[in-house]
Amino acid sequence: MKPNSESELAGLISGRISPVKIAGGGTRPIGLPQSGERLSLLNLNKINQYEPASLTLVADAGTPLMTIIDALASNGQMLPFEPINYRALLGSAGKPTIGGVVATNSSGPRRVKVGACRDFVIGLRFIDGVGNILKTGGRVMKNVTGYDLTKLLTGSFGTLGIITEVALKVLPSPEHTAVILIEGLADDKALELLNRALNSPFEVTGAAHLCRGIDGNPVTMVRVEGFYSSVIYRSEELSKLFEGFGTLTIESDPERTREGWKYIRDVGPFHDREGDVWRIVTKPTEANLLVNDIKEKIDIEVFYDWAGSLIWALVPEGTNLREYLEGLNGNATLIRASDETKSRLQVFHRQNDVVQNLKHRIKQQFDPNNILNKGMVL
Repeated sequence: MKPNSESELAGLISGRISPVKIAGGGTRPIGLPQSGERLSLLNLNKINQYEPASLTLVADAGTPLMTIIDALASNGQMLPFEPINYRALLGSAGKPTIGGVVATNSSGPRRVKVGACRDFVIGLRFIDGVGNILKTGGRVMKNVTGYDLTKLLTGSFGTLGIITEVALKVLPSPEHTAVILIEGLADDKALELLNRALNSPFEVTGAAHLCRGIDGNPVTMVRVEGFYSSVIYRSEELSKLFEGFGTLTIESDPERTREGWKYIRDVGPFHDREGDVWRIVTKPTEANLLVNDIKEKIDIEVFYDWAGSLIWALVPEGTNLREYLEGLNGNATLIRASDETKSRLQVFHRQNDVVQNLKHRIKQQFDPNNILNKGMVL
């Protein structure tokens, strides 16, 4: 199925009792194997409203992500949450769509400063599991009223409704970027430095640590962005703050800084590597102890983003990493694995019974026949 309009899509869902698999660009970042008829949104692919002066953009869900990025760039603006591109990690094809970005709450390194994708979604149009066309929020900031269902739908992986249109707040692109690089730090010292950076007044927009950089040695990365004079000042002050951690360099070449953070954002260290990839979110103060404990039990390779709040982990195929995360203050999501492993281990971290019950009750309200992305989230 490939409807040409929102109303046609609603008609296809109305009265339906058999499941549908909602597809945008076909990149399929994460989720369990699904059954059902494929429903493509690629014909819903227009930017419907863009007001640079108001920092707002409205687009159909099937609009390619690059179309939106290019439109914003032509006006010196950007999607501030740095959505992840999983294609190289998963070996998938297709073009990511803005609907897929919102449905998965895709958020990259800049989240430490500006927040997640859901923090920039100001309105949605969607179709529920019985074919009703619904809207929540607005198209501009001042018109955002009523129940805030945008945060509920963002990150729901198409299980509560089929997103047909998104309204986003955007931000100006930074004039200048500098990245402070410190080589050779052990994980504990690197995470100490990153948390010192985030707790400083110098507005860090990226904080990552590679246990094995491009040259095989550890490298810690701290990014600052903004007006040129401000970036220079903050870089110098942060350099003073990092005294005693080792020799540092400041990289400001636009291409090198852009590619460096793309490498972090898109999980570059694990491209073309054998093994399963997990995404662990936890408290930054617990990250190093957590990883050290796991290393005593299994073969694992990691790198850190969000100053340690996000741990990307590579483990042998079929490994149930959650067995080694007892007492985890956070969650572990299985991003790359075989369908058999995903089905056996579950992709998403199971919540406690109270939360699970609430999730099922919400699902029942939005999709009583359980036809939308059935099996995507257990």
